[in-house]
Amino acid sequence: MYPWTFLHCICIWWLLPVVLLSPSVKGQQAYVANRQLDCYNKAFDEITKGFVCNGVQSSCQSYLTFRSMPPYNSPVLIAYLLGVPQSATLIASINDISSDTASIPTNSQVVVPVNCSCYARQYYQHNSTYELKETSESYFTVANNTYQGLTTCQSLMSQNPYGDRNLYRGLDLHIPLRCACPTSNQTALGVKYLLTYMVTWGDTISSIAQLFGVDEQRILDANKLSSNNIFPFTPILVPLTTNPTKIAQKSAVPPPAAPSPQTPIVPVGGSSSSSDHKAVYVGVGTGAALLVLLFAVFGFLFWHRKSQPKTLPPDSDDFTALPVSDSKSWSLSSHGVRYAVESLTVYRYEDLQRATGYFAQANLIKGSVYRGSFKGDTAAVKVMKGDVSSEINILKMINHSNVIRLSGCCVHEGNTYLVYEYADNGSLTDWLHSNNKYGILTWKQRVQIAYDVADALNYLHNYTNHALRPQELEDQQHSFGCQLESQGC
Repeated sequence: MYPWTFLHCICIWWLLPVVLLSPSVKGQQAYVANRQLDCYNKAFDEITKGFVCNGVQSSCQSYLTFRSMPPYNSPVLIAYLLGVPQSATLIASINDISSDTASIPTNSQVVVPVNCSCYARQYYQHNSTYELKETSESYFTVANNTYQGLTTCQSLMSQNPYGDRNLYRGLDLHIPLRCACPTSNQTALGVKYLLTYMVTWGDTISSIAQLFGVDEQRILDANKLSSNNIFPFTPILVPLTTNPTKIAQKSAVPPPAAPSPQTPIVPVGGSSSSSDHKAVYVGVGTGAALLVLLFAVFGFLFWHRKSQPKTLPPDSDDFTALPVSDSKSWSLSSHGVRYAVESLTVYRYEDLQRATGYFAQANLIKGSVYRGSFKGDTAAVKVMKGDVSSEINILKMINHSNVIRLSGCCVHEGNTYLVYEYADNGSLTDWLHSNNKYGILTWKQRVQIAYDVADALNYLHNYTNHALRPQELEDQQHSFGCQLESQGC
């Protein structure tokens, strides 16, 4: 018995390091998933701030991928953006481009060689710099739009001394780009380089493995992935045994359309078939009764409005002072605002005065938002200071059944007036925190609202050209909320 026990100990002692250091057990880096989208969530800082320094070397040759997008659509321009101006000719050579100044077709994937180093003994990165071009730029837009996800807003905020609200045009930012060096396990398997590949629509682990001619399991291990769930605009590490060459371009896969407004009612627990039918009958009957009541109320209000005399300019007691910007140097003639409002209705200031009763206190909804009537249609008018053309440009592209739509704007004496469709039933915030002022929501209604809000947030984050910052999302919901017509409220 004792000899066998001793032999077992010898075997375990010999096999233990083999098991612990096996490439299939120990991964390289944690996949960021979509955690980088929440700039202010510190729970995942170890993942969102960069790839940890766990390789054999503290500095190594690495590679990034970047999609050619104007104005960064030539090897030399991409090289300067990514902090490798001396490598413009090499970029052209690797990607089989005629010269370092030649234009690259839009959306083409470009392989960029970089030197990857361990920063502060914590994260691997390649450093670049970027000068802010617009006042509307933020850490979020620089990370996810300009650099296409090769860095994160979390790493930008941690490595730059400027607050996220103190950025201005002409400011130089330090840009840490995500890269990594192979671990001892990967080196033992013949891996020489790690390439940071940016996932796009339609990509899978299998398709990425085929693109670079590597084993699918090695990509899973390199990113500590146990499944094929990956997201667009997130970095994936691809282990390479040789220098990469030009990536075979595939046809661009367009993002999916926003989900249909007819969202299904979410079930809340099992029940018998008869009780389900009964619930449907009750719901339909209640909805029909509320619809009839709603039409009756609208009819009364319409008749009452027509019977009232025309609104005259209010007395000083009823007038609400509006904020006035110090700057009057911009107007609708500027290029940025012309582009922003090209698909919106441009109102005259006099129209807004008449619609809101000269911004009467009685029409004040909340903050600087007023109720207005335009040719019988009710709208919400929000007063904002200064040039908000960038905000208009983002909001005008949002088209979702659960998000209030921007329909028009006006510029007057340095202020901007945004005209939104009116939420007849009040804002989502009011319904959830009104202490029964607006009525009591049933459990099914609350579940449906949660589903619709999640659907709208998913649309704002993933299906719009410009993702909104968390503060912008909060402002959008608190000022106007999501539409609740489908909830029977």
